[in-house]
Amino acid sequence: MCGIAGIVTAAAGGIEAATIHRMCQTIVHRGPDEEGIFVSGGGGCGFGMRRLSIIDLVGGHQPVFNEDRSSWIVFNGEIFNFSELRRELETRGHHFSTRTDTEVILHLYEELGADCVRKLRGMFAFAIYDERRRSLLMARDRLGIKPLHYAFVDGRLLFGSEISAILAAAPELATLSHESLRHYMYFGYIPDPATAFVSIRKLPPGHLLEFERGAVQVRKYWDLPPYGTNPPASEEECLEEMESRLAEAVRIALVADVPLGALLSGGTDSSTVVALMARASSRPVKTFSIGFRHADFDESRYARLVAEKFATEHYELVVEPDLVATVESLTRSLEEPFGDSSMLPTYYISRLARQHVTVVLSGDGGDELFAGYERYPLRLRSRAFDSLPAWAGGFYREHIHRKVPYGFPGRNRVYNALLPPEERYLEGISLRGFEREISLLGDDFRVSANGHSDPLNLFRKYLAEAPAQDLLSRVLYLDTKTYLPGDILAKVDRMSMVNSLEARVPLLDHAFVEWVTGLPPQWKMRARSQKYIFRKLAERVGVPIEVLDRRKQGFALPVVHWMRHELKHMVLTVLLEPRTLQRGYFNPQGIRRLMDEHFQRRRDHSARIWRFLMFELWHRNFVEKLGANDSKQPADDYASLGGGAG
Repeated sequence: MCGIAGIVTAAAGGIEAATIHRMCQTIVHRGPDEEGIFVSGGGGCGFGMRRLSIIDLVGGHQPVFNEDRSSWIVFNGEIFNFSELRRELETRGHHFSTRTDTEVILHLYEELGADCVRKLRGMFAFAIYDERRRSLLMARDRLGIKPLHYAFVDGRLLFGSEISAILAAAPELATLSHESLRHYMYFGYIPDPATAFVSIRKLPPGHLLEFERGAVQVRKYWDLPPYGTNPPASEEECLEEMESRLAEAVRIALVADVPLGALLSGGTDSSTVVALMARASSRPVKTFSIGFRHADFDESRYARLVAEKFATEHYELVVEPDLVATVESLTRSLEEPFGDSSMLPTYYISRLARQHVTVVLSGDGGDELFAGYERYPLRLRSRAFDSLPAWAGGFYREHIHRKVPYGFPGRNRVYNALLPPEERYLEGISLRGFEREISLLGDDFRVSANGHSDPLNLFRKYLAEAPAQDLLSRVLYLDTKTYLPGDILAKVDRMSMVNSLEARVPLLDHAFVEWVTGLPPQWKMRARSQKYIFRKLAERVGVPIEVLDRRKQGFALPVVHWMRHELKHMVLTVLLEPRTLQRGYFNPQGIRRLMDEHFQRRRDHSARIWRFLMFELWHRNFVEKLGANDSKQPADDYASLGGGAG
């Protein structure tokens, strides 16, 4: 695991080692063990890396070169099938100077060119420079586990694991994108391929970037296969195949030359991963969980049940956080606004785990694969009005809804229920409904975004392109392309790496993902049973029934309580300050109304208040320190970003 950064130019010269070092200094937390820098003799390429040593602790320095030093690579991630790939390459005459997976990628590139990515099984973001062709190849893993950002400006391509690395070399790129910030307001994160900055982009999951002769091409190399095309003959056959495939994904993820453990929330997904780790390990698995004083959000009891069942070496921390200090600290390290409050428990559990291990496995990805989120049955089965003609819903929304008094019971629910099913889901996962009811965004912000498309259009595009016939599968495809990389995996990467901890996600092994995608939807959600077949697998591998029968929480936390108590003063002070409201992002009347309803306990707005609080703190603690420009130019439409929706 590393942090990588670099610059490549179309013309020779102009890159200094000091610049690459400055880029690397922004990502020391990703790789505290050592730094590696190389600038080519002609000065047309400069690569840097910060290393967190996992495999080949002594010989795994980067950049890594091929035999004649005509190509070199920097790499972040882990390739779990590198040993078998190395054996194949050795039979073809390749010679290796290290025991690392990094060197395997480079030799595979010599054999296959850009198609080398199709052979890789793991999580990765890498850059290879080919001096003979004067070309750069960058790639990101299929599901987006590892981040990779880039900017192409004035014939230079800059890249980095984090946005800060790019800004360290080109601070003039710190111009905010109002379209991206509007997406954040809607979803609580900025979907790929955009970032909070106009000229900086994320390389989307499953995509390559090639830079040659001054031109950049971004193209897709992988996508999810068609949904529901591989129905099992029986439930027993399905379970046997699933168990075999997931056990293999867990087993290959255990390769490391350093201590390894598991993040254990006490939920079905992480408990199943721990069960399979215990089966594959010759010594007790180290597991880590956190708890809270608030009983409704304390899952530590369930984590202890799992730890006892599988005889793990269990570590538990009851969190009594200094919330204000923690939130202030984390927003200084966030390069983009991020509104998922579960980043806090993810941060705390990562900090606990790093005291004992360098690598952890987590259970992330199961909800997108097996339809685990409560919003799926809630949004997809609210179909009481689906038999009405489309014009009836349109007539209600245009002529009746506005006449129903705000706060009237069921007002917004009826509006939502009369939408077409896909629109109903999109409204449920976005700010759209609340923005319609309580105008929350400022007029200046709206005007600056007028040249941009509806924030929901990117999501509609994914729904339209989904390789699926049924609505549930199309929604799972959408969430795998947006929420999974943009929120879940970004959160795990950011919060683990700020603690110099590598997190692996065996449920997102692409071979396992492809197989699960082929299962028809009734194997994932049946009647009101979510994750139907996965829960059966969890029971099969010994996860305690108490864990399986409880309500899903994930790494939950008492945000509602904190908003009305420990964080109340901070919320009121920060969000209602003239400094905040004068930026123009928020409508002061709408924000005050939101606060009044929440603190008078008429409605729970904690998720939206948290989202806005994180935005303003990010603006203060990260953006203002950059001296970023606040662009109101509608020049960064999502449709113009290479690799957008595929």
